[in-house]
Amino acid sequence: MKVQDLAKELNKSPKELIVLLSSMRIKVKSGTTKISFKIVQDVKKRLSAEKAAERQDTYSEGPSKIKTLTLPGLSIKYLAELLEVSLSEVMHAVLRKGLLLNLNSEIDAQTARNIAETLNIDLKIDIEKSAGQSTIKDDLDKIEENEIDSDPDALEERPPVVTIMGHVDHGKTLLLDAIRKTNVVEKEAGGITQHIGAYQIKYHSKLITFLDTPGHAAFTTLRARGAQVTDIAILVVAADDGVKPQTIEAINHAKAAKVPIIVALNKADKPEANFDLCKQQLSNHGLVAEDWGGDIVMVPVSAKTKDGIEEILDMIQLTAEMQELKAHLNGPAKGVVIESRLSRKKGPIATILVKSGTLKVGNPFIAGSIAGKIRALLNDQGQKIEFASPSTPVEILGISEVPSPGNILEVIENEKECKIMSEQRKVSAKNEQLQNRHFTFETISKEIESGSSIILNFIIKADVNGSLEALQTFIEDCSSEKVAINIIHSATGPITENDAMLAKASNALIIGFNVPVNTDAQKMAEEESIEVKTYSIIYEIMDDINKVISGSFKPVYEEYETAKVEVRQIFAFSKVGKIAGSYVLSGNVERNITAKVFRDNKEMFSGKIDSLKRFQEDVKSVASGFECGIVINGFSDLKEGDSIICYGLREKKH
Repeated sequence: MKVQDLAKELNKSPKELIVLLSSMRIKVKSGTTKISFKIVQDVKKRLSAEKAAERQDTYSEGPSKIKTLTLPGLSIKYLAELLEVSLSEVMHAVLRKGLLLNLNSEIDAQTARNIAETLNIDLKIDIEKSAGQSTIKDDLDKIEENEIDSDPDALEERPPVVTIMGHVDHGKTLLLDAIRKTNVVEKEAGGITQHIGAYQIKYHSKLITFLDTPGHAAFTTLRARGAQVTDIAILVVAADDGVKPQTIEAINHAKAAKVPIIVALNKADKPEANFDLCKQQLSNHGLVAEDWGGDIVMVPVSAKTKDGIEEILDMIQLTAEMQELKAHLNGPAKGVVIESRLSRKKGPIATILVKSGTLKVGNPFIAGSIAGKIRALLNDQGQKIEFASPSTPVEILGISEVPSPGNILEVIENEKECKIMSEQRKVSAKNEQLQNRHFTFETISKEIESGSSIILNFIIKADVNGSLEALQTFIEDCSSEKVAINIIHSATGPITENDAMLAKASNALIIGFNVPVNTDAQKMAEEESIEVKTYSIIYEIMDDINKVISGSFKPVYEEYETAKVEVRQIFAFSKVGKIAGSYVLSGNVERNITAKVFRDNKEMFSGKIDSLKRFQEDVKSVASGFECGIVINGFSDLKEGDSIICYGLREKKH
């Protein structure tokens, strides 16, 4: 092929292409020079990797600024001034974190640190000073800035971190094993059984880190807890089976995380493998192969015969090279908890993936709200090591409790500061949980009504494709200057736990049309305050969304019965008046809940349960089948045979 023909195909000028070839150490005299098929493929791979790098988040993993903060809390407006960034950038970072805050909202030091980290600024908290009683004005005068580590020369290249995703039975685990075994000599084969949640291989003298937790659920669990650890996602698609529901989920999870995708067309050794069909199906979901004019690298592989393994590793290294993955090698380490467990012999153990700095034996650290001091570091071969550099997975011993996966580990040089930070984080955990709540239709509507700009992420599930496409089209058309709408996942079928996990990780709202909500998904949605709205009439969805983006959405609440109680005996006490000795027929009676008294099927009174007792003890609730004593605030005319019906309030379903 001639250079000018390739330039035309790639939508570039011959001069631009000659410059690109020159950077690849390929000398070309003019646009009429012929180049080989291999060079054409190398150029396409290079451009593909560049495009993948451009799709990355504009904020890099490593901090470029360090600022010291000595106050326990401040407003969003003051934080923007302290960080010397525009207010709009800070508000964008707030939205990315899923926080519902306005300009005057007061935030604590940890929330300020999270927002600053999103803006590529490492905010150091001076614990001893912030624990005092100084005012915000006094503390503002004490802020110091240190730009030493902002020098790009202080950053060094680090290995890429790769996650393998895809549909069940498409060969994710086999592919991981094939990659691992091709880089381990026979005598070391016994050592590869050491499982620490991640491992490293060396290919062409460079390291690659693989997360040994195949599947998008584990990948998104870390994201949901605030840890973005993956640099590249390998999507495994069985060439004899094609795109399946979990394949689509994996694609959307990787896209939501904004990581480059490399497709491994597995089981290439099978005679029924159909690569063109796979490429066609993948193109329907936005993944267009390079040889089809797209920018996604698709490599035929066989985990069974090991064919294509080297090509996959080549593409990982090329993609990583284009991303220019770098981190601070020196200074206090930061890492992410990948896995954790309790060992009978060793106590709490955590697997850490180091993100920046160097983790060393003897370092005091804090992971979430848990403090500790590293007694030992073990690599993926189970060997003791003295230190771990960025992108290195290690097991650590010396942690006081079992941390949650996704917790951020930070090395704090002063052991006393570690303990103070641990206590502060435990005290402020409830407040942080409230601040990090997910969006709801009601809170979004209020934010829009107050003039705020909102980025809305949606997950849509419907019963049939026709309804799904209609909903997608309508919701996408609702975008405006103040409301940016992004559909991160859409599919037919019930709302699952994976949908809830993706919603948590991406601060998304879930809308279901004529589909049920799985029990696990319902439980997680309730625990994590994730908004799940189900409808049976499509126009009601449209009506609610229109109300939300206009700032006029008001939820409608309804009463529902929580318990039914029969009054069997009345006891009189001078201090509290009459106590109704009762028997709970159904449900669960709770203190301070609304209760209505019925006599001969006629409502006598409605009020709150003021006191609830079991024998002589005050209790918060009494379950069905047990006796209890009830006092209703403002009503003392209870009689034997009365019925007490307890009610709760919930949002009315469509």
